[in-house]
Amino acid sequence: MTTQHLVTQIKKKNSFLCIGLDVDLEKIPQHLLAEEDPIFAFNKAIIDATHHLCVAYKPNTAFYEAYGLKGWQSLEKTIQYLNKNHPEIFTIADAKRGDIGNTSRMYAKAFLQDLGFDSVTVAPYMGKDSVEPFLEFKDKHTILLALTSNDGAFDFQTKHMEGREVYKHVLETSRSWRNADNLMYVVGATKAEFLADIRTIIPNSFLLVPGVGAQGGNLQEVCKYGMTDDVGLLINSSRGIIYASNDEHFAEAAARIAAELQQEMAAILNQ
Repeated sequence: MTTQHLVTQIKKKNSFLCIGLDVDLEKIPQHLLAEEDPIFAFNKAIIDATHHLCVAYKPNTAFYEAYGLKGWQSLEKTIQYLNKNHPEIFTIADAKRGDIGNTSRMYAKAFLQDLGFDSVTVAPYMGKDSVEPFLEFKDKHTILLALTSNDGAFDFQTKHMEGREVYKHVLETSRSWRNADNLMYVVGATKAEFLADIRTIIPNSFLLVPGVGAQGGNLQEVCKYGMTDDVGLLINSSRGIIYASNDEHFAEAAARIAAELQQEMAAILNQ
């Protein structure tokens, strides 16, 4: 999917909402456990109820890896269902990969080619040769961890090196990598005050912004400092939407929360 296609969908839906599909069998409605594939049954119901309200879905692969082969099969069925029924929706494999070049090449193939995701999250710690294999795929996107929403982000990401914070070095250096136009970046909503500085370095790149909702990030603040002429933001909410209810009406409850966020986004876009 091209960036322009994503922008078109944002404008069409008046939404820049990304819904995280982080499926925990201990949290999903218990009646789904009788299904042959409870994880896929849960995802399908959430997708069917919310696809018109969001422009992206983001399965966190840890929640599938934890269930072994069956979990991977559920992930594969989920991405196949999305690509077949909602090809206009941007898909993100939240895998946080990044290793030496040959290994990264295989990770990239697995998520961007074999599974058919539009993008994958990647850690930058090992440098350009660990990231560039992901950037080789046409119309696919690599979402680089830049400034994350967790408390531990302050352990390294905001430390100064040669007079600048480490995350700023990551942003600046990554722009010199081959096919850097295929880069997007993760910036946590709980770090909204950093967005003005970030936009001086990457003024037009799309940002995947987790942390709105359960983690306490503020949508208005994120948009104030991070929005571009083409919006440039994908605001992710996971637990706050998909676990809005754990009864048989869970999908409708998820849609209500997603609609509230979408309406808030529409108001911002139409100011």
